[in-house]
Amino acid sequence: MTIARKPRVVSLGEPAFVGNEYLAQFQTEFDYSVLPAKNREETQTLLPKDIKENGPIDAFIVRMGTPPYEPFDEDLLRALVPGCKIITSASAGYNEFDVDWMASQKIVFCNTVNAVAEATADMAIFLILAVLRNTTNAEQSVRSGMWRKGANLVPTCDPSGLTLGIVGMGAIGKYLAKKAAVFNMKIKYYNRRQLPASEETVYDATYCESLHDLLREADIVSLSCPLNAATMNLISKAEFSAMKNGAFLVNTARGAVIDEEALIAALESGKVQRAGLDVFVNEPSPNPYFLQSDKVVLQPHLGGLTEKAFQKAERECFENIRAFFMSGKANSPVNTKTTPP
Repeated sequence: MTIARKPRVVSLGEPAFVGNEYLAQFQTEFDYSVLPAKNREETQTLLPKDIKENGPIDAFIVRMGTPPYEPFDEDLLRALVPGCKIITSASAGYNEFDVDWMASQKIVFCNTVNAVAEATADMAIFLILAVLRNTTNAEQSVRSGMWRKGANLVPTCDPSGLTLGIVGMGAIGKYLAKKAAVFNMKIKYYNRRQLPASEETVYDATYCESLHDLLREADIVSLSCPLNAATMNLISKAEFSAMKNGAFLVNTARGAVIDEEALIAALESGKVQRAGLDVFVNEPSPNPYFLQSDKVVLQPHLGGLTEKAFQKAERECFENIRAFFMSGKANSPVNTKTTPP
């Protein structure tokens, strides 16, 4: 009698947050191992070697901390073909993954949907409060011994009663709306699709028919949409022109959602009073303007990087694989081409 083998699952590096008990249970259902590659070059060497020695990989996991490996394209992952059926990522954004190539190879690709959502929304709230309260200049005044002098530190802005315009009402946007309500902000949103009336009631959120409608009405604009061909430079000259004079801008999405040169012009003209940025076009080397400007609050892409988010993200990766091999359908596929196990 032939006994069907367990699907072989390999993680790119050791998942440090998923938990030993969770992994032990997962290994009762799957042949699980770790590829100890720390960067792109090591992956290109070790991945084909692992497959040659241990056989085809059915599922491949990509954890947080992807820059040393990027991009995740054919040149990096070709050794997985034709055996691999699913690749899962611990990140919500996936612009660093060649999803079209994966689809062409009938590999299902999954991102995480809920893992980093709340942590990223928390970062957005932090940046909203920071730009309203001018915390960059306030901190500098203390550190320099000036104590409240310069940069118009008093008075600053209260969030209560202001209109927060959320661009992208997915998981992150929904968490943000719920948290912003605590500060008595009015919530308006723009999305590819309007939420059902029942959800709008839950989040006390009003839909705007167009992006420019939202920009005209918002005191604070917060970006939480994915980066793709449709959202590249989504906020550019025309969009800044549509904003209220002295508006505030927060970006926890991806840097390239904003035309950074247009943002710099808007900051210099005063059209945008202050911006809070956790993401940049050129990471980890942002435009020098942002490093020098006192009109910007900066974070080094830390939105989803918390211990709880890491654990959720890693477990979402494993659960996508479990669902795929148990039911034939992953929980959060980005591409639509599937190969039933």
